[in-house]
Amino acid sequence: MEQIRQIVEAEVKNKRLKAFDSVYGARRPSYIKYWATGILLFLIVLLFMPWTQNIRARGIVTTLRQEQRPQELPAIIGGRIVKWYVKEGDLVQAGDTIAQLAEIKDSYLDPQLLSRTQEQIRAKSASVVFYGDKVRATDAQMVAMERARILKVEQLGNKLRQLQLKILSDSMDLASSLNDVKIAEEQYRRQLVMRDSGLVSLVQVEQRNQAFQQATAKKISAEVKLANTRTDLTNTYIEQNQINQEYSEKIFKSRGDRASAESDIAGGQAEIAKLSNQYSNYSIREGYYFLKAPQSGQITGAAHAGINEIVKEGETLVKVVPRQMQYAIELFVRPVDLPLLSRGQKARFQFDGFPAIVFSGWPSASYGTFGGTVVAIENSISTNGKFRVLLSEDKDDRPWPVELKVGAGAQGIALLKDVPIWYELWRNINGFPPDYYKPVAGNNEKK
Repeated sequence: MEQIRQIVEAEVKNKRLKAFDSVYGARRPSYIKYWATGILLFLIVLLFMPWTQNIRARGIVTTLRQEQRPQELPAIIGGRIVKWYVKEGDLVQAGDTIAQLAEIKDSYLDPQLLSRTQEQIRAKSASVVFYGDKVRATDAQMVAMERARILKVEQLGNKLRQLQLKILSDSMDLASSLNDVKIAEEQYRRQLVMRDSGLVSLVQVEQRNQAFQQATAKKISAEVKLANTRTDLTNTYIEQNQINQEYSEKIFKSRGDRASAESDIAGGQAEIAKLSNQYSNYSIREGYYFLKAPQSGQITGAAHAGINEIVKEGETLVKVVPRQMQYAIELFVRPVDLPLLSRGQKARFQFDGFPAIVFSGWPSASYGTFGGTVVAIENSISTNGKFRVLLSEDKDDRPWPVELKVGAGAQGIALLKDVPIWYELWRNINGFPPDYYKPVAGNNEKK
């Protein structure tokens, strides 16, 4: 029995040793050092593999051109909504009628406003024509008065010349009379001497005295005649000046009437221009009663509903989202990263709603990302404390999905310089920024 018990204990012990060796592998050869060496070599090689530095930024989908963004369609004039021709979600073409408005201002309620304004323009135009006729009549009147003045002045000039000749004749008559008086006086004096000497009779003396008196009377008559002629000459000069002054006053009055008529013409033309401007404004305003789509797109965001609702001037009624869009990505980057970006630089995007596998350091190994190119960098900081950057689709990369919508989110990765992984780890541990570089013009290489 003792032998059997020993044999059983030996078998149990043998089984325990086999189980221990099987679980712990105490007697098997170890390959840990080989694995450790391989992993270490792999890590060393991995540290020297290239890593693409990048800048990450969150953004949204927008459009590159302003006219391709959602357009607000405002009411150009204030009014009352009469009818809607579309509903939200409808697709419209450029020029399609969106809604109809009616006037609410009393200045435009007259249904015959255009025709009445046209009648006012015609009436004012006729008034301007009449004033033009008055100007031409006044011109003719001034010409006639100027001719009459010239004729009257010439007539008085002839009279003046006649009076001047008459003065010359009267002066000669006066000189002759003075000479006759002198001779008659001398003869009378001699007759007196001869009568005192008894040579002539008293009758002869009286005859000489009579002749002397007659010569004296002729002299006085000649003096009076000469004085009258000189007075007529002076009066004629005065009359000539009076005629010039009288006709000048008449001509000046006619010129004043002409200037007044021309002023009325200018005022009428200004009124016509004002009425024409009003007519054009009324005519153009009638075209604003029907709100039309500025471009093809989809109707969204109706701000008013129902009929007879009052809208103010410039108040938005609906929005039109254009059909054709050239999408772009709007990113906001930190000021510290702004010097690392430049126009023409490449970037990768991950759009919200589109699955992607992203390896930030190996963009070529990423899946589901899309390429883009920096097209604009704003020089002013935005309200969020970051700078706005616009990126367009990279024509050399896969096309962006057609299902994109304006306002969708996007995660941008701006690609920078290629560096070893160990350098990138060292840079991040020390908190250094990415290395500065500029893309080579004409290709996508980095330097």
